[in-house]
Amino acid sequence: MLRRRAIGGNLADVPLELMESVPLAPRTTLGLGGPARFFAQAASRGEMLAALRWAADREVPVFILGGGSNLVVGDAGFPGLVVHAAWPGQRWSSSSAELSVVAEAGEPWDSVVAESVRRGTADIACLSGIPGSSGAAPVQNIGAYGGEVADVIHRLTLLDRTSLEVADLDRDACQFGYRDSLFKRHPERFVILALALRFHRHATPTIRYPELAKALADDLAPDAPALDAARVRQAVLALRRRKSMVLEADDANCRSAGSFFTNPVVAAATAKALVAEALRRGLVSHPDEVPQYPQPDGRVKLAAAWLIERSGLRRGYRMGPVGISSHHPLALVHHGGGKTADLLRLALHVRGMVHDRFGVRLTPEPVMLGVEWPDLTTAG
Repeated sequence: MLRRRAIGGNLADVPLELMESVPLAPRTTLGLGGPARFFAQAASRGEMLAALRWAADREVPVFILGGGSNLVVGDAGFPGLVVHAAWPGQRWSSSSAELSVVAEAGEPWDSVVAESVRRGTADIACLSGIPGSSGAAPVQNIGAYGGEVADVIHRLTLLDRTSLEVADLDRDACQFGYRDSLFKRHPERFVILALALRFHRHATPTIRYPELAKALADDLAPDAPALDAARVRQAVLALRRRKSMVLEADDANCRSAGSFFTNPVVAAATAKALVAEALRRGLVSHPDEVPQYPQPDGRVKLAAAWLIERSGLRRGYRMGPVGISSHHPLALVHHGGGKTADLLRLALHVRGMVHDRFGVRLTPEPVMLGVEWPDLTTAG
């Protein structure tokens, strides 16, 4: 349900500092891409509104930038206004059964996770270490190790870019799906200003992902002490570090956009045929060696990382200044001195290898800004 209200205060007079020809590459984890024609740092909701009004008056296209961790910027940059949603904040409240927080758009996502764990809830511990801002989290419906942000969203506070009014949107109206949402499908419609999240106060951590369960095997033993949120976070961060999925300056593999491809969800018959082909080719000796995750709608989610490696591409594979991470086949890494065009050529090559071997098309996960190339979801 969408509930609109006027934005508080006289925000028409909020001053706005605009810059021109601002490089975007340093504002992304990939370190790639050209400049923004105009750039504004919005340190408050009022400054965000002022930026949108400025752009609307001049018919200038707008892109809202979060942490830049899930973004691919074209080499030509963006010919409009990029607004960085930079205001932080967490406001916590509690009852006997629940914890709640309102996280402002510019609050680093992992700060919210860390605070939730410190307060004793495990509901989003499996989302530890994911870079980026809280405002960007619902767009992709970020997820990892069996959980996703949609699991805990109660309500979002939005700015309608058409009317420039504030709106509250409840969870069901956000149309969340696997790495998908209303905001991803309609990026020109809303700016996410804040997230209202709800957590169970005393729930026992639920471990749904096999890799995480293996890492926590000793903690899950029948005679082990009760598993707590801090231990889950610790295990998740360790797993992510081994895959270079935690941003650390001394890690040569961390200049990436995280997982570049989503795990494909296919018809059950397609999954069955893929397993048969893997057996025929000698890629596996038993059907259970092909990772498969049945979905509620009868389809099957496959592991993109497994498909990439079994297509003949190995960790550490290089194509000039870019390559596949030596720690995780889903991460495409910029090693320095490259261009976005180099990254896109690599992505197309990976997608082509998987399609040629398995007949499955991989879909890119990052947001594409100013990228002109064959649509990975449909081409070739």
